[in-house]
Amino acid sequence: MNELDAAGILSPDLRAAYTECRRINAQFGRTFFLATRLLPARARPAAHTLYGFARMADELVDNPEPGSDPAASLDRVGAMVDVVYAGGTPGDPVLEALADTVRRYGIARDLFDAFLKSMRMDLAPVEYRTFAELGEYMYGSAAVIGLQMLPVFGTVGPLSDAEPGAIALGEAFQLTNFLRDVGEDLDRGRLYLPLDELAAFGVTRSLLERREPDPRIRAALAYFVARTRAVYRRAEAGVSQLRPESRPCVRTALTLYEGILDEIVALDYDILTRRAVVPNSRRLVVALPPLATVWARETFRGGRRLRS
Repeated sequence: MNELDAAGILSPDLRAAYTECRRINAQFGRTFFLATRLLPARARPAAHTLYGFARMADELVDNPEPGSDPAASLDRVGAMVDVVYAGGTPGDPVLEALADTVRRYGIARDLFDAFLKSMRMDLAPVEYRTFAELGEYMYGSAAVIGLQMLPVFGTVGPLSDAEPGAIALGEAFQLTNFLRDVGEDLDRGRLYLPLDELAAFGVTRSLLERREPDPRIRAALAYFVARTRAVYRRAEAGVSQLRPESRPCVRTALTLYEGILDEIVALDYDILTRRAVVPNSRRLVVALPPLATVWARETFRGGRRLRS
């Protein structure tokens, strides 16, 4: 069944808005997009929309239009979020879809405020001494994403019981991004790996910026990979709090994203000048069995409806 039909999205304008979010997710978030194929069809448009909003704001900071002011652009997005929660029409397809998603799932406003605050933190040179200092940024850039998705995934008990796992889910993905993108982030004047943790291995920012193989860098990155894997274990423990029909999506996303850590190890931590990517062959091995199950389930249900 068409996702929009399954979600009961009938307005042509709203269908176009959700379709744009799906396009953004498919283009920029290959791993998450693949995992969303495992959600019930009715939940996929909302997942695409939450990704689309996050990506839109992220692009304003990371890849601003020539001559544009990223801070002013984020302020405009914040103003449109105000319109969303006031029940108005924001006038942007991604925000139009977001307004509908927020109303359907009751997603809290403060989660978007925290996200935009972290996006603004990226406008200045980025450097953190400790994980405690990094905490505020991580909450807004990562934890709130998991919390936004939680009503879409659905839970078997109170939402609050599932929140620790959802927070760990966002943090695991973000910490993986920090490791995968450390070279690209340095190009943008950012370093998310805490300086005190690096210093314990004799690594400085200037050493990283030299982009040369070094046993101290390798040891530091091995430590960060191990630390991130521990966050994945916390996220996995929270999957049982989700509705059964959403668990294959989250488990697949966890497996594929943690696969980036495996690729970092396979590169012997030489990631300052190249990007660790999970091969398509591994994506297929992980995703095809649950995808086949979902396809069979939805096909059977569709056939049963037709026979009725």
